[in-house]
Amino acid sequence: MPREVAGTLAVADAERLAEIMQALASPVRLRVLSMLHARPSTVTELSAQLEIGQTTVSNHLRLLRHLSLVTASREGRHIRYAVFDSHVAELLDEAIGHLEHLPRGGR
Repeated sequence: MPREVAGTLAVADAERLAEIMQALASPVRLRVLSMLHARPSTVTELSAQLEIGQTTVSNHLRLLRHLSLVTASREGRHIRYAVFDSHVAELLDEAIGHLEHLPRGGR
């Protein structure tokens, strides 16, 4: 649970949240998260669907795991990745939903 100091986010929490937001600033990582939100997948499955190399997917997943945005579970020789919890799924849903409220094509 985030700790507040005088109605604002504590320094340590703000730094951690900024690190997470920076990770979400990558279009590839957002696509990985959206695919994992739809269904848990392996690196091989993600790589094929995203049409990018397995090494690239693995590197992105390593960062997402480090930030507790995805989890991994071993299934025999394969590792299946999924979104960490409902909070991550809701954050992604809210961000995608926000796109509907933005002007088309503009920044």
